[in-house]
Amino acid sequence: MKSIQELEKISSQVRRDIVRMVSKAKSGHPGGSMSSADFLTALYFQVMDHNPSTWTRDGHGQDVFILSAGHLTPVYYSILARAGYFPVADLGTFRTFGSPLQGHPSVRKGLKGVTQASGSLGQGISAAAGIALGKKLDKEDKSVYVMCGDGESEEGQIWEAALFAAHHGLDNLIAMTDWNGQQIDGTTNDVAGNGDLQAKWEAFGWSTIVADGHDMAAILDAFAKAKALRGGGKPVMILFKTDMGHGVDFMAGTCKWHGKAPSAEQCDAAMTQLTETLGDF
Repeated sequence: MKSIQELEKISSQVRRDIVRMVSKAKSGHPGGSMSSADFLTALYFQVMDHNPSTWTRDGHGQDVFILSAGHLTPVYYSILARAGYFPVADLGTFRTFGSPLQGHPSVRKGLKGVTQASGSLGQGISAAAGIALGKKLDKEDKSVYVMCGDGESEEGQIWEAALFAAHHGLDNLIAMTDWNGQQIDGTTNDVAGNGDLQAKWEAFGWSTIVADGHDMAAILDAFAKAKALRGGGKPVMILFKTDMGHGVDFMAGTCKWHGKAPSAEQCDAAMTQLTETLGDF
């Protein structure tokens, strides 16, 4: 078990990785990666039952994670590397030709830790629901976790999957939404109007939990509550309230950094704010 301080140090390093990866590649999606870094750190380093040394793509015998908001690979790859799935040095190949660390998760080159190719928004949660149903049929007492974006939640497929999961009583499915209120073209309220996501998910037959996505104690409590609902007959959605670009003052709270790469100078400035480090790639 890691302390809250240890988890916070890992999430700071993850944010350092995100900014440096995207800056080096001159492309990528730092904003949502940074807003989701805290709760994904808690998931991989405290909550989820997984083992890099015995991981297989079929997911047997372990919990499974699917990144539905597939453009957020900077946070995904950093956490996988820091958790021991592949060398941290490989983060320097992000979005380079021939690298398995592509802009969206791909299974083509067999990158360890990636169960499902994703990035066509809305599809990841459908895959997660299918895997959760498979574990139910196999009587396997493991959970499936999936992360969605709030902009992604404008996709109809999200809600088709929601109906499917509730209908089949997939109480081994724990979804998360990075509820930062921003998407590529502006705020979610201005673009399509998500409204009350908690009320929507509950109306679709899910148990819901709302938590501060940047408070590590609140994050761990939310996951504990979600796990306690196993066996209750309903899938669970944790709505993590977050701030896009969290951790760097000039990136925070705006859609401008949804898919924009920091310059070398901006990267250096960000590093002066993300001072907790475990060693950069």
